[in-house]
Amino acid sequence: MNRRDFLKKSSIATAAGLLLSRGIIPAKAQDSQTYYMVTFLSGIDYWRDAYRGMQDAAEFLGVEAVYTGTPDYDLTAEVRVLEETIAQQPAGILVTVINPEGLKPTIDSAIESGIPLVTFDADSPLSKRYSFLGTGNYQAGVTAARYLGPLIDTGKAAVITVPSQGNLLERTNGFIDTIRAEFPNITVGDEYIVDNQNTAEGAATGLSALLQADPDIRGVFSTNASAAVGSSQALREAGVIADVQHIGFDYDEGTLDLIDNGDLGATLAQGTWQMGFWGMMFVYMVANGKIESVTDWQAAGISPLPPNVDTGVVVINQSNSQYWRAQ
Repeated sequence: MNRRDFLKKSSIATAAGLLLSRGIIPAKAQDSQTYYMVTFLSGIDYWRDAYRGMQDAAEFLGVEAVYTGTPDYDLTAEVRVLEETIAQQPAGILVTVINPEGLKPTIDSAIESGIPLVTFDADSPLSKRYSFLGTGNYQAGVTAARYLGPLIDTGKAAVITVPSQGNLLERTNGFIDTIRAEFPNITVGDEYIVDNQNTAEGAATGLSALLQADPDIRGVFSTNASAAVGSSQALREAGVIADVQHIGFDYDEGTLDLIDNGDLGATLAQGTWQMGFWGMMFVYMVANGKIESVTDWQAAGISPLPPNVDTGVVVINQSNSQYWRAQ
């Protein structure tokens, strides 16, 4: 058994043990219960681990998990898919949010119609969703700054991101605030932020232009997976791959190759499997009346679930990248 499978089975066993210790046994053949995961950019590899976690939980519970979403980075399209999902009257929904305000009315309508819904990875905090499971994005930015800061003697640090996307903005703010507070010899600011529009091409083009305009860039924080790929390309083509420290976000086999080849110093891995697994558990517990925190949480006017669950990040670099590779 490879390490990844072992860790997955260990996580499932731990979760199962906790549930069994509380008298919650695996469900049997509840085929009538169908739960949906809704995403944007639905074809990217990033969501695979989250859905795998959801499937593992669904298998444990004896229910069905369905993956859906829009292949586009488009608010209107995700609203439409979520509305179509709600119309199916599923037992529960996990949704990642492209825009907090834009999806709020649709999320609220799901809750009001009696469908348990939790958000994961990217949140709509002012909506009526029951819980959010995901990375503490501000703290992730802090982690990136504390990794890059000691590696940069002096100079400027760029951030490659999508400023309009809430979770990426939080990462950016955590990074900038920490650099300013803890590494005064490093300059950061709005003039060193590149909008990669969630594409590797946007990152490569934007960072290339910034490097030409300002040769004092000594560090780069790429806040999403496509940004890390494009930024690495820009640094390589500019001939400064060895001179500019670079940390990315998320990973796949290609990102791990960049790390092992020395084209990317490190990346931050999120707990995506945990988002899917515990998100599925959360909506199942609500849908099946297993929440007994008070005699009647609905009448009490409280959420049945923890409002926020931080699934954390870890740093992947050449010293440990092997453990994230598929075997």
